Amino acid sequence: MKLVKYNPNALSLFDWDGILDRFFDDDINFNFNYPSVDIVEEKDKYVMEAELPGLTDKDIELKVDGNLLTLSSRKEEKKDEKKKGYILKERHKMSFSRSFTLPEGVDRGNIKAEFKNGLLRILIAKKPAAKPKLININN
Repeated sequence: MKLVKYNPNALSLFDWDGILDRFFDDDINFNFNYPSVDIVEEKDKYVMEAELPGLTDKDIELKVDGNLLTLSSRKEEKKDEKKKGYILKERHKMSFSRSFTLPEGVDRGNIKAEFKNGLLRILIAKKPAAKPKLININN
């Protein structure tokens, strides 16, 4: 049996659909590895969920600077992992940095995060809404 090096970018002679798409998209796909993120607004908070498979909580950094929330990770492969006799290795360690602008009305001092089974869940509390106050009029 002859092994052929796998090349996901190789064009088939019969597959002319999407050649331009591949030309423009491949560089983007290989240079930027961002995690998938969902953001949901609830009554009293925003909930962000980021898929981070293969990472641990120690690999992740979450930081607030002003109104910017930055999620980042720097994880590199160990040298000996490259020499283990892989024929094909598509899974890799990812490094990324992704920032989100926090909306007005969030409590920057009340942001919590939990990480379980490759899913980072960030809870961003909203500030309590200002309640109307009755002002007495003196005569």
